[in-house]
Amino acid sequence: MKKVQSKKQENASNEMLPEYSFKGGVRGKHYKEYRKGHEVKIIKNDGSVVIQHFSLEDGVVMLEPEVKKYFPDSETVNEALKNLIKLIPAKKRKSSSFSAYN
Repeated sequence: MKKVQSKKQENASNEMLPEYSFKGGVRGKHYKEYRKGHEVKIIKNDGSVVIQHFSLEDGVVMLEPEVKKYFPDSETVNEALKNLIKLIPAKKRKSSSFSAYN
């Protein structure tokens, strides 16, 4: 039998725990560095260190906060860009890979 959570239980499980307080934090403080990529050092039990480099995957676009207010998801961003592409003169579009959006 499936157990049903009450609204109170559901809300409690979604709340931030006190030990995860971000008091004094600054939103977006490290976003420029994050865009460039970042390294994570993993110290193993035997004392060896592994360094992994992470960067945005090909095709991933990170929106500025003021842009994200207007384009909150991939669907809205793609729709806006497709409409913008339609404004590019046809001659220029034919010479690029944008011709699929005529």
